Formats: sequence, structure tokens, C-alpha cells
Amino acid sequence: MRPHVSLLLLLLAAPLAQAANETYRLDPVHTRVMFAIEHAGFSQALGTVSGSQGTLAFDLEDWAAAHLVVEVPIARLDLGDAEWNKATLARGLLDGTRFPSARFVSTHVEPIDARHAKVTGQLTLRGVSREVVLDVTLNALKRHPLPPFRRTAGFSATTTLSRSAFGMTSWPSVIGDAVQIRIEAEATLDRSATPGTPDADAHSDTPTATKDPA
Repeated sequence: MRPHVSLLLLLLAAPLAQAANETYRLDPVHTRVMFAIEHAGFSQALGTVSGSQGTLAFDLEDWAAAHLVVEVPIARLDLGDAEWNKATLARGLLDGTRFPSARFVSTHVEPIDARHAKVTGQLTLRGVSREVVLDVTLNALKRHPLPPFRRTAGFSATTTLSRSAFGMTSWPSVIGDAVQIRIEAEATLDRSATPGTPDADAHSDTPTATKDPA
């Protein structure tokens, strides 16, 4: 094959390679962050944060090229009790008034196999940024069975954080330092979404999709 023909074929193939990563938008209704933290040695206090928004550039055949940006509305934290929520969002802990949301931006994806990967990124929480590694499992990537029948990706992820690493040092004798995180997420294919941004106009098959108050 002549050199100029080879070059032409490479140029034609480049856009196809770049287009392999499709953009998915997180469904805030079906995405939830759950956490557990020791409570005075008696139990693991359990809480959730719903309403996360973001975008995922993803190609099942090339996990390493994936990119994730997520905004988590910390101000919507729920421990099942209004007073407990208020105490957790107070200035000595999450400081939810000044920092109503957390942000995660992936920086590196290490594929393990077709369904698993380690996703490294920068988590900014309470105004402090730290590197965090998520152990991610792809549960499904297929057309959703309910209207509007969009192609949907479903993921589970876990990690453990140190609350003191993010400046939360209050109540050390009552509240543990290690925070176990579990994430369940669904993201729908959305070619109008802008990759790399936590797009606010999230779509969902549920009409009561909640918007981020932050």
C-alpha cells in the first residue's frame, strides 16, 4: 500500500476511534451514595445521599479511556433523623452550608477485566481535595426495559475514606475516622450531554427526578 494511501486511511479512522467513547448522563433518581461510619463503638451509622449528577464518557471495549465527573449534593444527606442530619452537616463536620456539594473527577482508570476496574480520581469534599480510588463493577450495559428505552449503564462502586483527611476532626471519641462508601449508579446515553461536566439537566424515566439544590 502506498504511503499516502495509508495516511489517508489513518486520518479517516481517527474520528471513528474518538467517537467510540459515548457520553452517558447520570440518572439522579437511580444514583445513590451510601455511607457507614462507627458510632461510639456501638454500631455503624448508615446514611445516604441522593440526587447526584454528572457525565460519564465510556466505551465498554476501552475502560482505560473512560472519564467521569460527578457532583454529589452533600446538603441532601439523610441519616434518618432530622437532628442527626443537622449535626452531621454542621461546621465541625461536613459544613454543608459552606460546602453543599462534593465533586469527583476521574484521573485514571485501570481495567481489571471486562466488568471491573479501579477508578482513581480527585474527590473535593468540604473544600479539601484528595485522591480516591473506587473499586467499580459494571452491572449492565443495555437498552432500558422502560420508556424512553435509552441505552443505560449500571455500576456499583466501593471505597473507604478517612474523614480527618478532609478536615473533619470533631468528636473523635464518638465518631470513627473510616467512612465506608458504597455507590449504586445508573447512567443513560445522552448525545446532547457535554463530556466532563456535571450537567444539571438530568433525564430520567421517573417524572419526579430531583434537581441538585446546590
